[in-house]
Amino acid sequence: QVQLVESGGGLVQAGGSLRLSCAASGRTFSDYAVGWFRQAPGKEREFVAAISRTAISTYYTGSVKGRFTISRNGAKTSVNLQMNSLKPEDTAVYYCAAARSRQPPPSAGEYDYWGQGTQVTVSS
Repeated sequence: QVQLVESGGGLVQAGGSLRLSCAASGRTFSDYAVGWFRQAPGKEREFVAAISRTAISTYYTGSVKGRFTISRNGAKTSVNLQMNSLKPEDTAVYYCAAARSRQPPPSAGEYDYWGQGTQVTVSS
């Protein structure tokens, strides 16, 4: 069983930055592809970014390209999401998810493990 724990959320002004981190316990995190998703009030959960098991491939939704960067730390014990130039529309609960595959799955339903989420609020 893998437990995922997100951290790094908070309140920031528009244009500011936050760095989210997702740590895994119970298994080697490097065995999993990892994705970040978010859910804003009244909206469905949406894909934000993902990284392959080897970190060779990364994927982003269009609205965050050029502003967000997903990466694995050197020890491969966590996956980070660096968020720059934040906008009020980035406000949401952010979740990390892990999949037992080399590449990130194409849909949220195919991820095997989920964290509890961390709140990100961007004020205008």
